[in-house]
Amino acid sequence: MTSALPDTDLTARTATELRAGYAAGEFTPTEVLRAVQELVDRLEPGIGAFAHREPAGNARAAAAASDVRWSQGRAGLLDGVPLTLKENIAAVGHPRPSGSAAFADAEPATEDGPAAQSTAAEGAIRLGSTVMSELGMLSSGVSGLHGVTRSPLNPAWTVGGSSGGAAAAAAAGFGPLHVGSDIGGSIRLPASWTGLASLKPSFGIIPVDPPYLGRALGPLARTVDDVALAMRVLARPDPQYRDPGYLELADAGWQRVTEQPITDGELRGLRIGLHADAGCGLPTDPEVAAAVHAAAELFARAGAQVVPVQPFLTAELLHLLDMFLRARSWADLVALPERRRDAVLPYIREWAAAAADMHGPAVFEAYHAVGRIRADTIRATRHVDVVLSPVAPVAAFPAEQHGPTDDPATALDHIAYTAPYNFSEQPAATVNAGFTTDGRPIGLQLAGHRFADVELLRVARWFEQACPRRDVRDRVLRPGSDPGD
Repeated sequence: MTSALPDTDLTARTATELRAGYAAGEFTPTEVLRAVQELVDRLEPGIGAFAHREPAGNARAAAAASDVRWSQGRAGLLDGVPLTLKENIAAVGHPRPSGSAAFADAEPATEDGPAAQSTAAEGAIRLGSTVMSELGMLSSGVSGLHGVTRSPLNPAWTVGGSSGGAAAAAAAGFGPLHVGSDIGGSIRLPASWTGLASLKPSFGIIPVDPPYLGRALGPLARTVDDVALAMRVLARPDPQYRDPGYLELADAGWQRVTEQPITDGELRGLRIGLHADAGCGLPTDPEVAAAVHAAAELFARAGAQVVPVQPFLTAELLHLLDMFLRARSWADLVALPERRRDAVLPYIREWAAAAADMHGPAVFEAYHAVGRIRADTIRATRHVDVVLSPVAPVAAFPAEQHGPTDDPATALDHIAYTAPYNFSEQPAATVNAGFTTDGRPIGLQLAGHRFADVELLRVARWFEQACPRRDVRDRVLRPGSDPGD
């Protein structure tokens, strides 16, 4: 049956809704792909979400094959669902220049990485790879190779980073599922600043290639239901064992997020921690803090016990974490030929160069700080089931800035809420919690205990359902529209 819905309605469907529509014969993957591609053609020039689009013939062939599988009753979990992968995730035919002109000549991948492999195996239609900010070290959409990725909500606003292209694509409606990576907030910050749901999962449960301390892959979507659906596929073993740190969750039960919504009794039994003061870094904007307090009040009215979580990250530890990441980046830069190093954004070169004179003991002091952050975060949050906090202390800033302060000296002062959960290896999800008076989204971060990802998403879904409708799709600007409209 051919859908009578206009194409714009098809692009607004979530992955969960697409699966239901395919199963009912209301529309086909080919129709959905056509609608999404038309939307991308209209909006992408003003957004800049894609680093590399999948050849149109490949996508059409994938959609046609999905049409057949649905008609024969053998569709996979993501069959016919349009999906993107971040630029640093290996996908056949796509180069991985890491957002930097230093690697503009990167060769296309000849083999799918774990995330590309698992999503393709379940029938997802790959739309392309999304832009990441310069070398993944900016919380903005700025890239020396790709230029500036802009928010679909307002081109004057940042989309965040480093998974900025993924967030832009999700908010614009370029398919419902997008895979990013996160080492200090690079999934959650863009999700927050574009009004999305996301998950930085427990460390190790999604195979990462190449793996690195604190680094996780995870989905960005418009609903928690879609995040949970994506996790059913992403959190699978890699047959090639490219991530030796991968830990398979036995019978994780991701479907419980949607099939067994949290009950009133479960909610009344929860201890919810309220963490609205990071204790260091940028001060939290009053509008952001107010949205988090309002979320906590909603839980309290439903019967959960809300208790304060005192600041646990210190200025000293945040500084040492910053120096650890600078030292890592400086080592990478000095290993490059001069012509490539000179092509890296000056902002990144200046930020990393602060570690140029660090000696071995200083580097190890910074590294040991990561362990202290891990211990302090676990210790501070172990007495509650879920911690509510801002994702970022501020809402979206101007798109052209490298970060909230636009100053290399304070480049990481905004990650005090997000980074601790990378190094404690705990899961942290985001849900849109509202908007500032000028319309910028405010993200709520919900963090849980390690490997309690399913229970965390069940709580996040409750909040998403209990809130007034906060979908950003009706706020996306169309070509020729006025941000002030």
